[in-house]
Amino acid sequence: MKLSAARVSSWWLLLWTFVLCALGLLFVFEASVAHALSLTGNQLFFVRQQAIAMAVGWVGLGVASCIPPKFWRTLSPLFFVVSIILLIMVFIPHIGLEIKGARRWIELGPINFQPVEIVKFSMVIFFANWMEKHQKTGPFLFLSMLPIGLLFLQPDMGSALIVSGIAFGMYYAAGASLKTLAQLGALGIIFLAIMILIAPYRLQRLTTFLDPESDPLGASFHIRQITLALGNGGIFGQGIGKSRQKFSFIPEASTDSIFAIVAEEIGFVGSVFLIGLFGLFLRNAAIIAARAPTHSYDQLLAVGIVLWIGMQILLNLAAVVALVPLTGVPLPFFSFGGTSLVMILWVTGMLLSIGRQHRTA
Repeated sequence: MKLSAARVSSWWLLLWTFVLCALGLLFVFEASVAHALSLTGNQLFFVRQQAIAMAVGWVGLGVASCIPPKFWRTLSPLFFVVSIILLIMVFIPHIGLEIKGARRWIELGPINFQPVEIVKFSMVIFFANWMEKHQKTGPFLFLSMLPIGLLFLQPDMGSALIVSGIAFGMYYAAGASLKTLAQLGALGIIFLAIMILIAPYRLQRLTTFLDPESDPLGASFHIRQITLALGNGGIFGQGIGKSRQKFSFIPEASTDSIFAIVAEEIGFVGSVFLIGLFGLFLRNAAIIAARAPTHSYDQLLAVGIVLWIGMQILLNLAAVVALVPLTGVPLPFFSFGGTSLVMILWVTGMLLSIGRQHRTA
C-alpha cells in the first residue's frame, strides 16, 4: 500500500530531527569545551546538561506525538493565562532571575527556566483555537500585545520578534487580508522604532550593526569576533575541534553565537549543508501543515509551530552573518539551553501527531 505524503513527511521529519539533535550535541561540546573547563573544571559540563535536556525532550516528543491535537483546545485559554502570569513573575524579586541586566528567567529552587518558551507554546495552541473562529483585528491586537509588551520590558526584543511573527503569521493563515496585515505591520514598525529609540542598549546595537568599526573593543566586539570566526572557516573549515574563536573570544559561543563556531570548523560548504538540513526539516513540517484542512485548528496549530521554529532559525542565522543586529535568539537544536531544546522537541512531537491525524488527506 502506498504511503500518504503526510505519513512519509512525518518519518522524514523524525529523521531530520534526530540528525539535527546529534549534530547539535556535537557542536555544543565543541563550542563549550573551553568555557566549561575554565568555569567548572569539567569540559563535559555543558554537553552533559544538554544531553539530559535532549533526553527529556525526546521523551516529550514521544508523549506529544501520541496526544491528539484537539486535546489542546480546551486547555489553550488556561495555558495562555498561565504564560502571561509567568512573564509577570520574572519581575518579582527572589523569583525572577536577573542576568546581565535582563529578567528573562524564573528560579524555583534548583530549576531555572525561561517562560518565553512556554509563551510561544501557549500562543500557538491558543491562537489556533481562537483564530479558527475569529479574525477580529481589535481583539487580535490586544491578545498579541500582552506577551509582546511584557517581553520588551524584560527586555527580550529577539523573543518579542519571534512571538510577533508567530501571531501575525497565524493571523494570515487564518484568513486575514494582506491589507489588514500591511496596516498592522506598519503599526508594528512604528512600535519597534519607538522601543529602539527609548532604550539606549537597543539603539547601541543598531548603531553597532550599521557601523561595526565604531567601538571594536566594546559594543562591536561581539559581532567582530563572530565575523572573524566566519572568515577563519573559509570554504571547507578549520576542521572539527579546531576552532580558535571558541577560546573565550566569542561571547555566548555555545548559545546564541554557536553557528559562528560551527561555520569556523566546517566552513562555507558545511554550513550550507547544515542550513539545507534545517530546510528539509521545515519542508516536511510544512507538508504536514498543508495536508490538514484549510483554516482548521490542526492546520493553524502546525503553521504556528513551523513559524516558531523557522523564525528562530532565520533570525539567529541572520544575526550571526550580520544581516540583522544581534538579538539573542537561540538556534533550534544547536544552542545550549534546556528549556528551548525541550520545547522544540515537544512541538515537533505535536507536528507528528497532526501528521498522524491526516495521513490519508
